[in-house]
This record gives sequence, C-alpha cells and structure tokens, in this order.
Amino acid sequence: MKDKDIIRLSWDEFDEMRDPRPATNDFDAVVERAISRRGFLGGVLAFGSGAAVMGTGLLSSTTSAQAQAAAFRFTPIDIATDHDIHVPEGYQWKVLVRWGDPLFSEAEGAYSPETGVPVGMSDKVFGENTDGMETFVDGDHTVLAINSEYVNPEINLPAASEGVAKSAEEVTLLKHMQGVTVMEIADNGNGYEVVVDSPYNRRIHHETEMVADGPAAGSDWFKTDADPTGLALRGTMNNCGSGKTLWGTYLTCEENFNGFFGATGAHEEREDYARYGIGGESPYAYEKFDARFDISQEPNEPYRHGWVTEIDPLDAASTPVKHTALGRFKHENAEMVQAADGRVVVYMGDDERGEFIYRFVSNGVYEEGGSTEGLLSDGTLFVAKFNDDMTGEWLPLTPETTGMPVEEILVFSRMAGSKVGATTMDRPEWVAAHPGRSEVYCALTNNSKRGGDAMPVNAANPRETNEYGQIVRWRPEGEDHGADTFTWDLYVMAGNPKLHDDAYRGSENITEGNMFNSPDGMAFSSDGLLWIQTDGDDSNEGEFEGQGNNQMLLGNPDTGEIARFLTAPKGAEVTGLTWSPDRKVAFVGIQHPGGSWPDGEGKPRSAVIAVWREDGALIG
Repeated sequence: MKDKDIIRLSWDEFDEMRDPRPATNDFDAVVERAISRRGFLGGVLAFGSGAAVMGTGLLSSTTSAQAQAAAFRFTPIDIATDHDIHVPEGYQWKVLVRWGDPLFSEAEGAYSPETGVPVGMSDKVFGENTDGMETFVDGDHTVLAINSEYVNPEINLPAASEGVAKSAEEVTLLKHMQGVTVMEIADNGNGYEVVVDSPYNRRIHHETEMVADGPAAGSDWFKTDADPTGLALRGTMNNCGSGKTLWGTYLTCEENFNGFFGATGAHEEREDYARYGIGGESPYAYEKFDARFDISQEPNEPYRHGWVTEIDPLDAASTPVKHTALGRFKHENAEMVQAADGRVVVYMGDDERGEFIYRFVSNGVYEEGGSTEGLLSDGTLFVAKFNDDMTGEWLPLTPETTGMPVEEILVFSRMAGSKVGATTMDRPEWVAAHPGRSEVYCALTNNSKRGGDAMPVNAANPRETNEYGQIVRWRPEGEDHGADTFTWDLYVMAGNPKLHDDAYRGSENITEGNMFNSPDGMAFSSDGLLWIQTDGDDSNEGEFEGQGNNQMLLGNPDTGEIARFLTAPKGAEVTGLTWSPDRKVAFVGIQHPGGSWPDGEGKPRSAVIAVWREDGALIG
C-alpha cells in the first residue's frame, strides 16, 4: 500500500489492517441473552426515573422532527446535507476559532488559504481537527483547553508534498498542529473571541516535555536510548476525548497513538505490538525523519504513549503529567466522579472493536482544597464485565487476578483485561456521568465488521453489521461509584425507521424525525439532559438514507426522548462540547469538515463554534 493510500484510511480501517478483530463481541451475546428473556427490546431498560424507554410505546414513528419537542426548550430541526451549520429557530452560532487562527500576535496573518500555516508559526496558532474540550475559570478569566486529534496531510502539507511528509521540517509541521491548545477567551460585547497574547495561551504538542507518574513510570518499558531513566517523556498525541478533574485541571486522552509509529528496518515482532496495532508503515512518515518514532531504533517509545495526560490550564509554566495508573489503551475520554467515601473514580472507554470499558479508583480521598497528590497515581484499575441478567461487575486488574506485575498490567492493560474475562464491546467511545444521580452512559459507536455465522442477527443487534451503534448505561450498586457491582440497560439503539419496520428500525425512541448513526461524543448539561454527538456515515444513502450529515442531539434520560439540535457541514464530525461559565453559550467542535467550510474558499478548516439562545437564556 502506498503512503497516500494509508493516509486516506479511517482510524477504524487502519486498525483493522494492523490487527483484524473477530466479528463477535461478548457484549452482543450478553444483550441477545438478556433480550431473549424479556422479549424484543421491551423491558430492557430497567431504570431511570421514568418509564422504560424501549418497547414501552412511549414514542411512535413520525416523519416530523417537531414531534420530539416535548422535553426540550427548542424546536427540533430536520436533517441537512449541505456545507453549513444549522441550529434551531431562536438560536445563533458563530465561529470562535479555526485551525490556523493566531494565539499570539506574531502569528497574525500566518494562515494562508492556499498554503496553510508555515512551520515556524505552527505551534503559535490554534491546532487542527479539534476534539474534546473543557472550560476553566480563574477569577475573571475564562480559559478553554481543546484537543487537536490528528492532521489531514493532504490539506495541511504543501501541495508539492502530495499529502506525504517529505522532510523533517514537514514532520515538525504535522507534530505542531496536534496535541492541545490552551487559550483564554472573552466576550467583549460581540460574542466570545480568543484573547491573543494572553499569558494562559500555549500549545502542547508531540514535542512538548512531559513527565510520568504511577507504577509504570521509570519502568524498563519506558526506557529508551534518548531517555534511559524512563521518566522524561516528550509529546502527547492523537488527543481524542477529554475530562476535567475535581480539582480543576484538564485530562487529555491519547487514543490512536499507534498510527504515528513505523519501522524503517527490521524490528522485533512483539506480541503486544499486534494487540495495539503497532508495526509496519505509519500514515504520517514520522519514522523516516525522527528515530523516536522508528520501532526498529526505539522499540519502547510506543509504550510512552496511550495514556491519560493531566494539564494545568491555568499555569502555562506547568509540565503535563502522564498518569500510568489509569492504564494504557486507546483512551476516548476520562469521566471523573467521586465515590461515596470520597475516593476518586475515573471511567474510560477503549475505542477499538472488541476492547473494554475501564474504571480507576484511587486509594486516597479527595477533599476540596486539600492535597491531590497521589489521587491519579495510586489506586486500582478495573475492567467491566456485563452479565446477561442485566447486572455487571468491575474486575480488578491486580497481580493476583492477572498473574502480571503491576507495571505490565498498566502498560498492557488490554492483555490484563483479557486475562480476567472482561466483556468485549463495540468501540466504547465517550463516557458521561449524570450530574444529578449515580448513572453512567457509554456510546458504543458501531462495529462495521459484525456478521456471519459467528454472530447471527439478534434483537439488540438486528443488522448484519452494527453500522448504527447504541448507548449503554449502568447504575452502581447503592448509587456509589466505588461499588464493585452495577445494573445496566440500553438507553438507545440507533437505527433507520425510514427504511425498516422490523428490528432494523432501532429502539422505539428512534423515529424518522430524530434518527442518527454512530453516537460518539457525549456530555451532560447542568439540567441533566444528555447531549449526543455523532461521527458516522453522512452519505444519506443506502442504510443511512434520511440521516443526513453528522449531528448533535439532546436526550432526556428519564423519558427516552431524543431531539436533533444541530447539524454539521457535509463531511464533518461533531465532537467536543463545553459551556461558558454562565452556561449561556455552548462551544461545539466541528472536525474534518468538507468543502471549504467555514471560510467559503480555500482549505476546509476544523473549528470550534459558539452557540447561544437569542433571548439570552441558559443553553446548558
């Protein structure tokens, strides 16, 4: 396969090429058995303060999006297939920041519609392909921390490069466009704008100095020729989802880090490389110009990536910390809550077919204003097992349960999860915890390879392939996130009632007026409503006819109602969501748009947009 062909692969396709997975996942069988006991979708949902969502007759199919409006303060919108943003009547939006916009005055005018950003300014502008984000407040100052997940070399590199880095300088350009942007924003009467030259502003990218803590830090797995201590790390990469600590710092999550590593010569074929999709040729050609990314020269460098990294957005001089106690896998996001006894709990999904949902529980207790030392470096990592009687348990990953030393459990968390019999899932994406009760949701975005004799069609997965996805939720025993057992159900099963009147239609809270595919990002607003963002097929053809562009929807956990709030430009994913301190403005990420959005000319530019109500009321 040629370099340019590899670049055009989606991350899912790239992972499948590197490490093909079996068609069947354990969770499919669990759901099938659970439903066989209760009938088709009816009674699957066991909790929530209202009636069960699926199979209750609560909602019926309709061709009108407006029929979903009962629980929401807006008129739901219809699908779109154009290259623009659409929001409900009574709402407005504008671009807050785009790839290439300056964070510092020296980068004013650095972006060119024809050539992009020069390498010398590439770490002084807003990054590419925005993803997870969070809001922080320091007195009168509002600061956003925003991930930049990856680059599109065919767009970001000079045209003469044909989408493949041709020099060390071009590799540096790509490195600088990714990572995290920290920036101050302010509303000076014309809506929020970036505060250029703010002392909070900084870029954290693939070359930024970092440290590691926790049991794996300094282990033999972390030691390289460049860093024999195993403690002085560089770079955070493929920063997907995010999280916010109870003490006000930012958690950025390293997902498809494997795609940045390749080999220029013969290298050791390690068993763990295959499970994590490491080896061969990378899409970005880093290894051709930087030995750090060449596994034939630095075979341990991949172990220094795939972690949750903590950043203090209010201290530009602080050093980011990779927390090895939270495990190494393809982190989607990190949702932090607190157990009843004060311990810190972090829920995490591993975004690849057949991988697991994890939970970290600290040994120490968090008290507001108290010391946070050790809260993310000293604790136990657990992995989820879902049972077909609608119960589940968190299995501890310890030397006793896995037969592995603790540092290997953390570096090779996937193997540890397999050893204890964790439930394999369909690409666990964002995890979101309800703000008003102990209830947690996880988007299982899709499994495009499901089907065949190994996994027959069943009520919960009624497609030959699970191209639509679903959202699972669980409630810990005693409403305590520190409990080791839980009950679970399905909040929604996406589908297409426009094409199907059988199992392919999805659960009963899916209608022609709100249908979608591939739930990905999720976040709760302060009113306890669930915002759902999609990253799926926007062809509007075949099995996806009538679903239009990717979108953001609002869900009511109590009634099951779901309504479409925003549609993205053609080709874009909607990902990342946070709010202004007064909750009157929502900031929404638009990743990899098509056409020439949002400028109307030149290159497409990923961006963060601001959305607000015209009457000034709360939006989140």
